[in-house]
Amino acid sequence: MKVTICIGSSCHLKGSRQIIEELQNLVKENNLTEKVELCGAFCMKNCTNGVSVTVDDKLFSVSPETAKSFFNSEILSKVN
Repeated sequence: MKVTICIGSSCHLKGSRQIIEELQNLVKENNLTEKVELCGAFCMKNCTNGVSVTVDDKLFSVSPETAKSFFNSEILSKVN
């Protein structure tokens, strides 16, 4: 599964670094390093809706506060 987090300036200001760190930790904690690929990308053209994250090309808007629930619903539930 490929998960791409926007690291463009708008998303960076909205917390993309914290989201990346949280997702990295959750991937490790759940032993998913072989199943989940985390990538960064510059501007995904969704600047007004929070930090843009795609999971296998499906677009989501995530905040640092919702990163864990996003991981559980969109990543963890789909790789197991």
